[in-house]
Amino acid sequence: MSRVVLDASVILAVLFEEPGAEVITDDLLTDALVSTVNLAEVQSKLVKMGADPEDAWEDALSLGVVPEPYSTGQAKIAGTMIAKTKKSGLSLGDRSCLALAIERKAEVYTADRIWKNVKVGVPIHVIR
Repeated sequence: MSRVVLDASVILAVLFEEPGAEVITDDLLTDALVSTVNLAEVQSKLVKMGADPEDAWEDALSLGVVPEPYSTGQAKIAGTMIAKTKKSGLSLGDRSCLALAIERKAEVYTADRIWKNVKVGVPIHVIR
């Protein structure tokens, strides 16, 4: 099985036991990557909600997903992708997640419904 990439929205959905989280099985988690950009998004969201920054970082890592450092190649892919995705309103974090998936030729999982019509050459699974 090839690796999968998780968006910040999926990690937050699992942490908060939101609808769709049941799609993210233990088997899927054992083969999952996350961009360090998306880890920063998760931590930021938790801190905004009142969590201690250190605790928020630990929570962001708590699913055991392998962090993937943001590379120059991913930055270029994410920057280039703006032309294809501007109608969808994808953020830099969204495009960074997709860039990792493109670079790794991996499937990507998100909870963001705006990704449903995004076509960037990798399978996108919207969990809700």
